[in-house]
Amino acid sequence: MSRIKRRHFLQFAGSALTAIGLSQLDLENQSLRYSKVLAQNVPRKLALLVGIDKYPNSSRFTALDGCVYDTKLQKALLMGRFGFQEEDIVILTDAQATREEILKTFKSHLIEQAQPGDVVVFHFSGHGSRVFDPNPISNDGRNSTFVPYNDRALTSQSVVDDITGHTLFLLRYILGQKTQNITFVLDSCHSGGGTRGNVRVRAARNKDENGDTYKLSAAEREYQQELLAELKMSPEDFQEKRKQNAAPGVVIASAQADQPAADYPFSGFVAGAFTYLLTQYLWQRTEDVERAIARVSNKVDRISAQDPYLDVAASSQDREKPVYFLEPQRTGADALVTAVRGNQATIWLGGMSRNSLYAIDEAILAPISDNEEVKTKVQITSRKGLEAQATVTDGTVKAGDLLQEYARMIPKDLQLKIGLDVSLGAEMVTAQTELKKMNRIQPIPAPTPNSTYSDNVHYILSRMTEEYRKLIQGSSLPPEGSICLFTPSLEVLPNSWDEPGESVASAVTRLDTKFQSLFAAHLVKTTLNAESSHLGIKATMRLEGQEDEIIAQSFTVRGEGRGEEVCDVKPCKSGASRGEQVQLGNVYQFLIENQGSSPLYIGIILIDPSRGVAVLFPNDFVDEGEDWDATKLEASRQLLIPDPEKDNFSLEANFRKAAEFLIVASKHPLSNALARVRNWARTDGMRRGIVSRGGNDAVNLVTDLVVDLGNSRGEDNDEAAFVVKQRVREMAALSIPFKVV
Repeated sequence: MSRIKRRHFLQFAGSALTAIGLSQLDLENQSLRYSKVLAQNVPRKLALLVGIDKYPNSSRFTALDGCVYDTKLQKALLMGRFGFQEEDIVILTDAQATREEILKTFKSHLIEQAQPGDVVVFHFSGHGSRVFDPNPISNDGRNSTFVPYNDRALTSQSVVDDITGHTLFLLRYILGQKTQNITFVLDSCHSGGGTRGNVRVRAARNKDENGDTYKLSAAEREYQQELLAELKMSPEDFQEKRKQNAAPGVVIASAQADQPAADYPFSGFVAGAFTYLLTQYLWQRTEDVERAIARVSNKVDRISAQDPYLDVAASSQDREKPVYFLEPQRTGADALVTAVRGNQATIWLGGMSRNSLYAIDEAILAPISDNEEVKTKVQITSRKGLEAQATVTDGTVKAGDLLQEYARMIPKDLQLKIGLDVSLGAEMVTAQTELKKMNRIQPIPAPTPNSTYSDNVHYILSRMTEEYRKLIQGSSLPPEGSICLFTPSLEVLPNSWDEPGESVASAVTRLDTKFQSLFAAHLVKTTLNAESSHLGIKATMRLEGQEDEIIAQSFTVRGEGRGEEVCDVKPCKSGASRGEQVQLGNVYQFLIENQGSSPLYIGIILIDPSRGVAVLFPNDFVDEGEDWDATKLEASRQLLIPDPEKDNFSLEANFRKAAEFLIVASKHPLSNALARVRNWARTDGMRRGIVSRGGNDAVNLVTDLVVDLGNSRGEDNDEAAFVVKQRVREMAALSIPFKVV
């Protein structure tokens, strides 16, 4: 069996990994080639999608919220991007998804209908578990399982009606006798369980109230024997083939065996952290499945401590095939029109990134076109999750049309939401009062036990308890009794704690600067539009003076000048820093390339939640007045920061941290931001170099920058309702997050 863990993804010989997985240039080359070799004979496409939220009341289960939504995400993607027909997709949710119905439908819909060359997708979102196996392959004597909707009270005998990984393997083996183009997507886990922070873990209890491991049902054992008989395979042959993972196709799992899979709250909806990020990515682009899962894995890592993996036979070439063994039949898109009535449209926002959703209400989309002039516009009037209602102006659209972002609205009242944990006890009222006094910070009351917050939260203010220390793994955890900040998935925010016994009032005061820096980062993330901007801009982070030693890259996928002829990049050598990781002591620099035909105004900012912001470019403050040329990058030109021939500073990873670089480009001068930075430099007595600030100063700079990026010709921003209206044909905002290790 070949299990490709996340660290193995980063070992592609000759690949240059970016901040979200790998070289975007390498990705684009692959995508361009794929688009030119579509299959001549279109295969039939079959899918079975299973999602279970409402498990029966039992001490074994915690109700979930996002599994049914996962099936909606997959259905919209398969139909809107990959050309599946609705009648070829069967969805089983909640009480429909019993063990018997899942297995029966798998046979009737997938195995019995599949023909050679057909494409088959099986998706499961729900609880996973581990049960006792009398004939185990693993050393611990247990078998991973997938928990169906259990309508029989088997747990009283410590027997469960789960479907084992062995059974899914045999079903895949049988299906492989019909077609080799098989993909299993499994968004569940076998570790943890319950609620962690503001997420639920998709794992059922493995043991009963007496501490005994649950056992397989007789029905499961008998069903496996039926499958073996159908295959004319002995138990010994099965064990050997299972060890070798000798079934065709690929299995994409959301987490490693010892990791949680998160039921994660996004803006207005809950879904599997993995399923949403996978489907959103595939709405925009595709490539071979190995690279795609590597990139999605890196996205998931930013919000949940889980590493998706790809399970493919070691001898198979399937890892090099496109996702779902299909080239998308339609171009990448941000949204899909699902219904139209007069000038009112219903649209599905499956291609919008998670951060952009905070700025999508009242946003404007348009039919996909390469024309500079946009006539037909689709303006969102209301949104529930990823489904939105919109008004169509200056033209018409029809159901099935693909849309791209035209202008994003960043709300004037954007806030950083801080959840209050029950561990604060009687001081929770104090926390709420003190946080309300802060600019742009909104406290969210603690939920009831085993529940999630009533609203989406960005961070959680909590005391470190003994229970939390057991749940959280790590060598540098806050001491018990100290006050700290958690992410929504209960990961500790570095440098957010002090001594045990600190009062809540003191902690809130101490964290004021950090809260403002975190808000600045949140505001920045709403502007990121690498997937939708039409400007041709590319940013490369590399070791200083070593062109081949690429650390990370980001670029505008739809930008001007994109094409196979301009996508060459020298591969990283085997010793290069990988992905988001920068080695302690590394000295690095940025290469910014304007690949378009017009000059652009550039800014580069380091956003560090622990310290605030540092402006890397512009860094020459001699000129005064309205001389904006200091930030201008002419068409088809490059900018090196720092440039050893001109700059008197270097960028060194001198201590361990997690931070993010923001690279912005605009057709218009960044006048407000530049004026503020020059004032800072004047105050500091600087003529050239890096200027940095924290707290409210950081928020003010980022706000200036956001407003500058919305300074489009001919239209005024609606300051009454929104900070800025940002147009994808006028600006670009790229992100390179990294960790110093």
